[in-house]
Amino acid sequence: MPIHKRDNMYCKYIFSGADMRLAAFTDYGLRILMRLADKPEEALTTQRVAKELRIPYNHLAKVVQDLARAGYVRTQRGAGGGVRLARPPQAISLGEVVRCLEQRYAMVECFRPDGGACLLMPNCRFRLKLMVARDAFLAELDKTSIAECAHPGPCGGRGGAPAAQGAG
Repeated sequence: MPIHKRDNMYCKYIFSGADMRLAAFTDYGLRILMRLADKPEEALTTQRVAKELRIPYNHLAKVVQDLARAGYVRTQRGAGGGVRLARPPQAISLGEVVRCLEQRYAMVECFRPDGGACLLMPNCRFRLKLMVARDAFLAELDKTSIAECAHPGPCGGRGGAPAAQGAG
């Protein structure tokens, strides 16, 4: 399925005829990283990020914890603390983040580690097609870094212009 445009607000890929869905957890993780990529040297408080990205604070805190465990962000408590990127944004691909955050979710039941309870197995012809599609999707995301999708936040970030308004 060809990609027909890329939405700059969150660098989401929009596909002709069908949307590729990610778990909300993964969407939040990508948004957090894209926001931090605008000024990688700057620490932002989790409260600020939650408010700017309209992510419930409790959900954001869990996502940040997973991002920190995976080595994408560093967190620091106290004055001057917050969350910041642990690696240069150019060195983090969308694909690697999606793989990391989506690993707990099976696209379909038969992709679960235990094989699920699919009635079509072991003669299913659909599973291989989904694996190929998933791999192509992730390969496309591998071509784009978090830096390319940096989101400047409400004050415009780098360029000083107001942040773009649009669908996310």
